[in-house]
Amino acid sequence: MSWLTTLIRPKISDSAVKSEVPDNLWHKCASCSNMIFHKDLTANLLVCHHCQHHMRIGAEERFTLLFDEGQWNKVELPKVWSDPLKFKDKKRYADRLRETRNSKKLQEAIQVAVGKIGGITCVIAAFDFDFMGGSMGMAVGEGLLTAARQAVAHNAALIAIPASGGARMQEGILSLMQMPRTTIAVQQVREAHLPYIVILTDPTTGGVSASFAMLGDVTIAEPNALICFAGPRVIEETIREKLPEGFQRSEYLLEHGMVDMVVHRKDLRARLTTVLQLIMLPNSPQLKKRA
Repeated sequence: MSWLTTLIRPKISDSAVKSEVPDNLWHKCASCSNMIFHKDLTANLLVCHHCQHHMRIGAEERFTLLFDEGQWNKVELPKVWSDPLKFKDKKRYADRLRETRNSKKLQEAIQVAVGKIGGITCVIAAFDFDFMGGSMGMAVGEGLLTAARQAVAHNAALIAIPASGGARMQEGILSLMQMPRTTIAVQQVREAHLPYIVILTDPTTGGVSASFAMLGDVTIAEPNALICFAGPRVIEETIREKLPEGFQRSEYLLEHGMVDMVVHRKDLRARLTTVLQLIMLPNSPQLKKRA
């Protein structure tokens, strides 16, 4: 070997400093394909600066965004039978649950918290789409019922924020049974003369959209969210026709009377405060002053 190989190359290798570059510094927008610096994206509440595409965020991020000063108390949810049908496809359902919980650091597709919005006590039940596509199984049904009971106990408004692909197929009929159970949860809140508000996010589909998600006293949607029972591709293949532009998106549903308003994420807390004051505090000084 020459002196270049035995002496110079090792010295060069030793002196070279390897820069540790995180792999999450930049994010690619799924809508417009622009690259966004992660700090800018976080500061803009995970909304693309270029096309205003609203990216999916988790339940805890929702709580921090909506509750006054980001302060909230998490509600412990009841434990349910993890694998009632002993379901297995490519892998056992119990194993899939365990892997998802370990990798996503989440226990289920729903989380519930109590806090104040505009000084008004509220209970929020928010979905994590990262947990098996936010699918609705027995745990989600129990989560909605728990949220309803908490709302009644605190004399508070109930706010549901679904982000779901629908029913969880691994739980079969037990998953479908959560549709009437969540409807009962909404009815409990109504019987207590408390408001039930839904914020539809991308996506809200399947059995979730066919149950509690469409029962709000006030229904708000984030921009361009997919809201439907069956997706557009399935419908096009069934009827063999091209669907209208923007079909089943928030703005289309607003035009056809399915939602009450479409609100940008940065304006959600302010809009919710106004709605809650109108419903919960009809004689408040703030509203009299505005009048």
